[in-house]
Amino acid sequence: MAGLFVTFEGIEGCGKTTQAELLRLGLEKEGRHVVFTREPGGTEVGERIREVLLDNRIRRMEPLTELFLYLASRAQHVQELIRPALKEGAIVICDRFADASLAYQGAGRGIGTSRVLTLNEVATFGLVPDYTVLLDLPVKLGLERMSARLGGRGQQDRIELEEMDFHVRVREAYLTLAQKSSDRISDRIEVFDGTRRKEELAQEILSRVKEILSRK
Repeated sequence: MAGLFVTFEGIEGCGKTTQAELLRLGLEKEGRHVVFTREPGGTEVGERIREVLLDNRIRRMEPLTELFLYLASRAQHVQELIRPALKEGAIVICDRFADASLAYQGAGRGIGTSRVLTLNEVATFGLVPDYTVLLDLPVKLGLERMSARLGGRGQQDRIELEEMDFHVRVREAYLTLAQKSSDRISDRIEVFDGTRRKEELAQEILSRVKEILSRK
């Protein structure tokens, strides 16, 4: 494919959405064709699924039900939006993708990363990001940031409301994924310190993506 597929991952409050948006702005400033999207969501079908997945009034969702909803959104997302944009040569920036299911459902929900990996391969039609930015920070700090961001103006979603232990498992799974990535021929996942100043972090991420583009 002619385009570049970049994904952002991390626990709640890590700053990934902010950094994904800053990367979009930085690349567009240089005249690049960028498509910005998110998971779950990105399409009409995906956004409707998102409403169900994040509805904090739903407190008894079966873990496999949750996983299959994410996978359904992902399959639609890949075929309707991501693949066509990549074929047109766009840089696609996605706020979460398949790695999120490995961390949140595979580890957080205890479904097992190997099972989720197999199902992800079906839902993504074999599509793998070219580069993944993993923003890492302590769980306690992430949850504090999230609470401060809401500032009494909104409610936490269904995933954000999970217990501390759940978010700890998610963080550990993300770091394990990054380690496994570095063991392979290509380092797809790069870990960044999410506690750093956002402007400094954004500049470093932009530089890394430009390096990758220069090699394509």
